[in-house]
Amino acid sequence: MEKNPQYKVIVSDRSRQMLASHVRFLAQKNPTAARRIKKDLLDAIRSLATMAERFPFLETDFIPPNKYRKMFVEKWYLILYQIKDQTVYVDYIVDCRQDYRWLVR
Repeated sequence: MEKNPQYKVIVSDRSRQMLASHVRFLAQKNPTAARRIKKDLLDAIRSLATMAERFPFLETDFIPPNKYRKMFVEKWYLILYQIKDQTVYVDYIVDCRQDYRWLVR
């Protein structure tokens, strides 16, 4: 039986700041929900260590084709990442309820 490839997952400083910002904002209204979403996002990111190719590519006019893959977590969060060799680079964690047109321009 073929074993799934294992990837090293690297979360950029920008992504860490985005995650912290989302959690801080939510914690102002609901600390329990903030802890849960932080756990869910971190679990999703860790899951990229195996089968990182399972999510589709982001398709937009302003980003080169087949550059970023997109993973939705819960119903509001979008994680964008790249795969290079055996490494996954998490570059963005976006709250889709906010204006993120800056990302796809």
